[in-house]
Amino acid sequence: MPIETSLSVAAEPPADVDLFAVPYTGDLDVPDLPLPAAELFAHYEAKGEAGEVIEVPVARGSGVGRILLYGVGDGSPRELRKAAATLVRRVKGRKALTVVLPDGGDLSVFAEAALLAAYSFRIGAPGKTPVRALTFVHDGDEAAIRRGETIARAVGLARDLSNTPASVKTPAWLAEQAVAQTGLQARVWDEEALAADGFGGISAVGMGSANPPRLIQLSYAPEGAGKHVVLVGKGITFDSGGLSIKPNDNMKFQKTDMAGGAVVIAVMSILAELGVRVRVTGLIASAENMPSGSAQRPSDVITIHGGKTVEVLNTDAEGRLVMADALAYADATLDPDVMIDIATLTGAVRVALGAGVGGLYASDDPLAKELAESGEHTGDRLWRMPLVDDYAPALKSAIADLANVESGSTYGAGSITAALFLREFTGGRPWAHLDIAGVGRSSVDEGTLSKGATGFGVRVLVDWLSGQA
Repeated sequence: MPIETSLSVAAEPPADVDLFAVPYTGDLDVPDLPLPAAELFAHYEAKGEAGEVIEVPVARGSGVGRILLYGVGDGSPRELRKAAATLVRRVKGRKALTVVLPDGGDLSVFAEAALLAAYSFRIGAPGKTPVRALTFVHDGDEAAIRRGETIARAVGLARDLSNTPASVKTPAWLAEQAVAQTGLQARVWDEEALAADGFGGISAVGMGSANPPRLIQLSYAPEGAGKHVVLVGKGITFDSGGLSIKPNDNMKFQKTDMAGGAVVIAVMSILAELGVRVRVTGLIASAENMPSGSAQRPSDVITIHGGKTVEVLNTDAEGRLVMADALAYADATLDPDVMIDIATLTGAVRVALGAGVGGLYASDDPLAKELAESGEHTGDRLWRMPLVDDYAPALKSAIADLANVESGSTYGAGSITAALFLREFTGGRPWAHLDIAGVGRSSVDEGTLSKGATGFGVRVLVDWLSGQA
């Protein structure tokens, strides 16, 4: 269910609208107010800060309308997002809201935040519904507003894919959605093709499930594009942990373990609409990690695409196995200039950074700087983490080229060692790894977030790609 709230833009506010929001400024003149706006703000001791809303009843024929005076703070992207989200949440359950936009600031982030705050995902009887129609009153160029709308709907798509129950969301279903939602040239490997082409990681992780794995490749190649970027997303449609089974409290949220893959699909779906001028290939490595008589076992040795062998010491460290296949394939076959992967990879990154900041690892300093700056600009904040080479012995195996986890607890640092594992399959190319295990799912329903999948990563990747031409 995509974001259902419609967005329109008007040069003038319609007459006698029932629910009308106006940004507060000191010299604001709003018709129909019972008192001047400045006096109302003084009465309520409001300062015009982002998130402040004063609701004033006004006569509308024989009924009552509402004017909402809202603050935008300093007009920064962060403040505009807060203002827009607060407004939309304030009118939950109403059919329509008309908003006079602020005069300054990036209106794309206002539109984006308003629509994301209206996002909901529910199966069954609807609860209190978000506002269904937004009208933005603005007499300037609406291109920025439409860009924000496009990005918000892509984030909504990533949330929808991640929130869909695993009883529906098999790897085959995810492949179908990737093709349908993007409309791009696509190639999909089924279980037989994966085995034939040597994708041992994806095949091994999917062995225990009745729903076989898939590798999905999406290709965007605008005319004249030079730089080639490969995006790799983890697409584990449900993660039970396999034979290294998770406790129930950890397992019940694992339908969102394909959030990285959802982000890649969502990003690929809007590149053409936004006119991105670089070539982008999206790879989604998808499997369902289940325990059964056919599941891989701790101590199995598997062969990743390209020939490296991995001793699987823990079947719950499966994401890095499917990602390794996709990264190795990209390096060997696609010849990218840059590789970026995104995955709900380790619980350790949440311990380090909490639920508001994603982990960023990179082999290339300029790439890391650019991604971190895009994160600050878009609100998908990233913090660069170290690739500590002294921890690399944690991946040693006595019988294979690598182990998928450390045997013992000499080094710890689970998020770092997972990133070091992935780096082994990048061929020394410029590469970044976004660990979104802490930020890919929200337990709160506030601001632009709803309980469930967040779509974290769509905005930062779109912003970074847009600046690469």
